[in-house]
Amino acid sequence: MLSEPRSGRLAAWGNALLAGLVSPDDAVHAIVGDDAVHRVEGLPGEAGPVGLTLALGRLRALGVTGYRVALPAPGHPLGLSGPPEFNARALEAEEAVVATGAAYGLVPEIREAGPAGDVHVDVLWHCLPVQEAPPADVPSLGEAERELAEALRKATSTLTRLDVAASGPVAEAAVDAYRARSERGAAETLAPGYPPRAVRVLELAQRIGLLISVAYENGHGGAVSAAEIAARGEALRPVERVARRAQVAAYNAYVEERQRG
Repeated sequence: MLSEPRSGRLAAWGNALLAGLVSPDDAVHAIVGDDAVHRVEGLPGEAGPVGLTLALGRLRALGVTGYRVALPAPGHPLGLSGPPEFNARALEAEEAVVATGAAYGLVPEIREAGPAGDVHVDVLWHCLPVQEAPPADVPSLGEAERELAEALRKATSTLTRLDVAASGPVAEAAVDAYRARSERGAAETLAPGYPPRAVRVLELAQRIGLLISVAYENGHGGAVSAAEIAARGEALRPVERVARRAQVAAYNAYVEERQRG
């Protein structure tokens, strides 16, 4: 939840490319980010993996008109529509891109190499057939924004009562650092063409994801009893789910608005 999922970058900048708002080079540069290289395997008509620029062009030629994101978790097939093989791969990766206009999906396989401190990341996207059906459990932007506000209010109240680390100065410092980074790169939160509300929802979802990670990484705080530790987990799990739903809603906003005309 802390970092932008690779499927989010591919969907957002892939949509901007389809809309003619960015060049292929700019789109690929944004998608790859700090990774060494991205390739796509399994494309119809290609015998082996191809570069991302060629892959995005080929998908467009195959009829792709937009990209959605899926961020599934065990028991929660968020953004998926099948078939089982694709869903299983997406669940293992915890993310995927589902195309509209042509029944294809992309699942990333992350490969790391090199010594500590100089690790190079290669990403191989597996292109697979998908079912053309509404994605599972994806809210509208308005629903996602309301859910985030309510979930954050409830979780903050519970974590403060339990004296969990994520409700104190450690969390405040982490959030301040995140806010500074997000302000420096605010224009890159989503690609061109996305509505301001989608940017707002994504930023809030990512900030909440940071709080969740801080809560998990900084111990139990004052929650020393088994009951209090269980209560902390019960407080965080719904927020985690809501934040993932909001991220998907934000990334999918381009396609949803286009389909509404």
